Amino acid sequence: MLSGILTIRMVLKKGYSQQHPQEPEDHALGRSRGGFSSKIHLVTDGRGLPLAVEVTPGQRHESTQVEAVMNDIAIPQPLGRPRKRPRRLAGDKAYSSHSIREWLHAHRISGVIPRKSNERKGSHPFDQQSYRRRSVIEQCVGWLKECRRIGTRFEKLAISFMAMFKLAMIRRYLRLAFSDRA
Repeated sequence: MLSGILTIRMVLKKGYSQQHPQEPEDHALGRSRGGFSSKIHLVTDGRGLPLAVEVTPGQRHESTQVEAVMNDIAIPQPLGRPRKRPRRLAGDKAYSSHSIREWLHAHRISGVIPRKSNERKGSHPFDQQSYRRRSVIEQCVGWLKECRRIGTRFEKLAISFMAMFKLAMIRRYLRLAFSDRA
């Protein structure tokens, strides 16, 4: 019986030391003003359906993940392959930087991002009507936080947390696809 216990411990120790190749070194956990946390970078469509998500440590700024999240997008089309780029991207003032605006312009995406108070006025007028529709992503985040495992992050590994997040996204898709309120 003693040898069986040793064998189990050796297997657990050996498996624990091997890390998944996609797992970040810091497990997407970091310190920010609110304490030990993670940030979820989410892109939704105009109806609030999640299209792509990334998880980073809490201290990492939002603007560092725009390209990574945007490259994960696949917008379904009625015919043919999915579109990889949206026509417009609405973001809050955290995404107001010259590099993000250049990236959006290079990919022919119109940015609906308000300028910070310390930035110069842009040549393009700000579209307030399109910016008001940004509330759908706030509602989607609020709905996802109602899922207890997303709101509190029980998982240590970032890939496990992403798996739970993707399950919550699938649940949201199914709820909207099979709802009686069409």
